[in-house]
Amino acid sequence: MDITIHKVNKCWKLFTLSNDNGMKVQFLDYGGIITKILVPDKNKNKENIVLGYSDYKDYESDPNFFGAIIGPVAGRIKGAEFSINDEKFDLEKNDGNHHLHGGSNAFHRVIWESKTFKTDNQVGVTLSYVRKNGENGYPGNLSVSVTYTLTSDSQFIIDYKATSDKVTPITLTNHSYFNLTGDVSNTIRTHQVQIDSYQFLELDGELISTGLVVDATNSLFDFRDGSKLQEGLDSGSQQNKIVGKGYDHYFLFDHINEANVIVKEGISGRVMAIKTNQPGMVLYTGQNIVEGLNLNGGSSKKYSGVCFETQAPPASLHYENLPTILLEADKSYNKQTVFSFYIE
Repeated sequence: MDITIHKVNKCWKLFTLSNDNGMKVQFLDYGGIITKILVPDKNKNKENIVLGYSDYKDYESDPNFFGAIIGPVAGRIKGAEFSINDEKFDLEKNDGNHHLHGGSNAFHRVIWESKTFKTDNQVGVTLSYVRKNGENGYPGNLSVSVTYTLTSDSQFIIDYKATSDKVTPITLTNHSYFNLTGDVSNTIRTHQVQIDSYQFLELDGELISTGLVVDATNSLFDFRDGSKLQEGLDSGSQQNKIVGKGYDHYFLFDHINEANVIVKEGISGRVMAIKTNQPGMVLYTGQNIVEGLNLNGGSSKKYSGVCFETQAPPASLHYENLPTILLEADKSYNKQTVFSFYIE
């Protein structure tokens, strides 16, 4: 187990976590951005399985949120407003008439404080930030920490913790785009995805939840037995079409299986299992990725990567039938997502 730190410019540090199995995780203190995850394939070739820029400067204006910590609220808030106890809060409209991923200068634009740690079987970094009351329109002084841990048995663990002195909405996630082929010239179309969920949230034409929870049984949104992503990308489903031929939908986990998500890529043999205590996740298949971006290993194109954004639904600010994202004053926000890698 090892950890190294390098300066990539005058302000940013790059951390590299590595274990004895050949797995490495690299990330910046700027935005907590995960720039590379190297995982061996069935032939022991170590390749990067997440999308990231070849030039670090490109992260300053990245519209794709590659690898970043997203918060204080991941996802879209309808009308860029919400109310708590009859008090209305207005937010930045940075996605049409709506508010996306905490605003244009949210947690993905912060230089986080960092503290490293190391034991015999794990190595990691705790990133911390204090959001001031009223910052980006949100109530409460919010103390946040995000811990990245790599273990000796190739688990990458993300722990999210927060406390606030006022009731405030919070749901944090990581916005890494995975491509288990290890080659950005390939798309994620043939990735086999299994999701422990039979329900998803319907979207309108502006990608805002209608509040309707849809039974996915026997539809292109039923991944319980595993399906290749291309089936939904090529389909005539109206819900797939309105997001640009793909998925950008919130799935409510059943929490029946050991893993909430299992992703398999046949050529490399790589398998990624995801386990979380979040109530669900957004599956985003990268249909809006701009083509021709200079990424590690090549140029970007549609469907270059797929996101598994474990979180609670921001639509709960407007629909009471959904899991809440409100954190009570002086209570603790404790969420964890574990990514496990192996070969099949």
